Amino acid sequence: MNATTAGAVLDIRGLHVDFAGVPAVRGVDLALRRGEVLGLVGESGSGKSVTALAAMGLLPSGADVRGSVTLDGTELMGAGDTALSAVRGNRIAMVFQDPLSAFTPVYRIGDQIVEALRTHQDISRERAAERAVELLDLVGIPEPRIRAAAFPHEFSGGMRQRAMIAMAVANDPDVILADEPTTALDVTVQAQVLDVLRTAQRETGAALLLVSHDLGVIAGTADRVAVMYAGRIVETAPVDELFARPRMPYTLGLIGAVPRLDADAKGRPEPLVPIPGAPPAPAALPPGCAFAPRCPLAEDRCRVAQPELVEVALPEPAVAVRPEPAVAADEPHLAACLRAGEVAGLRPLDVFPVPGADVAAERAADGRPEGTSVLRVSGLAKTFPLLKGAVFRRRVGSVHAVDGVDLDIRAGEVLGLVGESGSGKSTTLFEILELRRPERGSVEVLGRGTDTLTRREAHALRAQVQIVFQDPMASLDPRLPVGDIIAEPLRAQRAERDRIARRVPELLRQVGLDPAHADRFPHEFSGGQRQRIGIARALAVDPRLLVLDEPVSALDVSVQAGILNLLLRLRAELGLSYLFVSHDLSVVRHIADRVSVMYLGRTVETGAVGEVFTRPLHPYTQALLSAVPLPDPVRERARARILLPGDPPSPTRRLRGCPFRSRCQVFAALPGPQRERCTDQAPPLAEQGGDHVAACHFPAARPVL
Repeated sequence: MNATTAGAVLDIRGLHVDFAGVPAVRGVDLALRRGEVLGLVGESGSGKSVTALAAMGLLPSGADVRGSVTLDGTELMGAGDTALSAVRGNRIAMVFQDPLSAFTPVYRIGDQIVEALRTHQDISRERAAERAVELLDLVGIPEPRIRAAAFPHEFSGGMRQRAMIAMAVANDPDVILADEPTTALDVTVQAQVLDVLRTAQRETGAALLLVSHDLGVIAGTADRVAVMYAGRIVETAPVDELFARPRMPYTLGLIGAVPRLDADAKGRPEPLVPIPGAPPAPAALPPGCAFAPRCPLAEDRCRVAQPELVEVALPEPAVAVRPEPAVAADEPHLAACLRAGEVAGLRPLDVFPVPGADVAAERAADGRPEGTSVLRVSGLAKTFPLLKGAVFRRRVGSVHAVDGVDLDIRAGEVLGLVGESGSGKSTTLFEILELRRPERGSVEVLGRGTDTLTRREAHALRAQVQIVFQDPMASLDPRLPVGDIIAEPLRAQRAERDRIARRVPELLRQVGLDPAHADRFPHEFSGGQRQRIGIARALAVDPRLLVLDEPVSALDVSVQAGILNLLLRLRAELGLSYLFVSHDLSVVRHIADRVSVMYLGRTVETGAVGEVFTRPLHPYTQALLSAVPLPDPVRERARARILLPGDPPSPTRRLRGCPFRSRCQVFAALPGPQRERCTDQAPPLAEQGGDHVAACHFPAARPVL
């Protein structure tokens, strides 16, 4: 037994999992000590979730599971259902990725926590109910006694995840397995959930296995990190050591593919490094190192035998490229790479060169670019009727989805539109794309007001404004080959057949796809390739403005990097303008020239991306930025967090005064007379220097990076 496994409360040895003879996990060794956090990272399909589910015996009956899983020395592998039921939820607890499907929808939240308590403890129902309320209060659920009587669908996503954590820690477990607990959550809710998870772990003293694709989350939470690829652990080390000196090219690629909020000395974000190719299919693993087909450093010997996960002795560097972090002597750095000693100290761009990396890092220089406006939105508003009744529907109110949005994009400019879910971003997009008279306010596209357009003029103008959707598979017709999908906008604009025949291969090449694959169907492409097809379709009619609605949120980080680099290259080559909607501020920092922040249907801050991110003035912008994790353990642990309490107010009510004040850290610290101003007067968008504007009565810069 080595130092890493000594004293482990959960010890996984030689874990193998096959589905119908296809390997999903291939010899995984993991050990968790009491009170520590182990981060498990890797691309989709690498085996992370399967490993966590196998540890709890939750895989389907058709899975062939081999190896050893011991809890405090007690073997769980091969144990019967009765023995495992006594452990699950008691000594080992699980926080699932989707709490809505994990909760039983027909039982109240409090009753489900009571059931978890009474299954493993001999206590009365009354005491269990009181304990359930205490647990909901512990994880930050407001009005816990009232909320305990609610059903899962009555909770927001973040509240459901917090309730799931409350149920997981109800019996003071020894081990908590958290499987992507913050996926699909807003960045502010993610910060709340991670804070709750840390609190729950401290209260129970449990070991935590945190499965995540977000290296920023891992950097700020984990003590040690294990990196998985093709069903194996390919690198493991203390978190500071792994981020400072990764020794596996795959790990280096993952770190280099992550967009970052911080910038280099020139104020520009580092170029992103997409890992070439795609992970191998589990049924067709290559001989030798599974990463060799994608690795620029691979040699012939890498393709002969699978490299073992061993400690790497590093040569003394002539010049210290990076500071060596202090690592405990009993914490080895292991890597499954024949060239691990050479990789240490290299940068991602040293291993994965990116053609035109300088172009990807370009930003508008001093001030905004000269040019005409391609999109101007002023005071845009949109309400939807709030209906009641099953048979006889009647209007009982209104949903104020958009309630005062101002946007301005010039030729060749990228504007990032950010905000929490429900802030009105998508509604704003579709109001723009409708090209018709808005309910309130004005929309100008390429100098034309949409309120005066005839149907024919709107049809012609629509070719100049195209959209790329969040889910490429849902936006592509599965019955058509991709060549016909890309040609569809051209046919809608009545283009000639000869032009269509020439244009489709050009577009496929332009987005990095093989024109010979034009006769394939969408399901035959990967997620990243399908998004490239969506971009090619949008470019077919030579638009001047691309509207991108969360175009990379559903993609792995390595695939995301390739799409972002593609968008930056197309912008430079074609002179395009982008309206880029995203909940990921790191992505916006990388791609946008300017950023506009929305809250509850209103624009609250706008300016150059470097200015807003380094000198945010609105308290909401500051909270958003502080919640975004940095993939740098040292800096991430030193940052101050601004945790927003609760959820945004309901858009069914138009609030008097500032709509953010119920969650505002500045408002909470104001004296009475100044509070009255926020309560009685809605702050207008006011200039704060240059083109930086903010809707706040008391704007003050607060660095959060």
